[in-house]
Amino acid sequence: MAEKEHKEKLATRVTPPTLPKSPPQPASTGSPKVSTRFLDVMAFDGPAPERINGRLAMIGFVAAIGVELAKGQGLFEQISNGGIAWFWGTSVVISIASLIPLLRGVSVESTSGRIMTSDAELWNGRFAMLGIVDLAFTEYVKGGPLL
Repeated sequence: MAEKEHKEKLATRVTPPTLPKSPPQPASTGSPKVSTRFLDVMAFDGPAPERINGRLAMIGFVAAIGVELAKGQGLFEQISNGGIAWFWGTSVVISIASLIPLLRGVSVESTSGRIMTSDAELWNGRFAMLGIVDLAFTEYVKGGPLL
């Protein structure tokens, strides 16, 4: 008798209703929406500050080593012999050239290729920033040009 009651309970069990499926979302054809507000682009975690600093460091490191090889001037001597004007000029040009695409909504990742990726640029910039600091520190300790 208990077995028959058990089967009846199983037969009368109500299944929960199935929820309607949500309509399929359209596939994203482009990159995510990028903010073009100046304050968003220049925010601490925005796309511009580290890239601009990295680009300036890459140019600065190569220029510092090049002048040192050509003229024998150390980094501090280069700065005191007109290097500040070159620094400000380069900073303005690179900053403007870097900001224009970002303020027009072009994401950094969208311009990446297979070899020249946005991540590679970030890492090269970071290494160049470390290279400039290391060059300045080494020349300070050594008391003159590195080479």
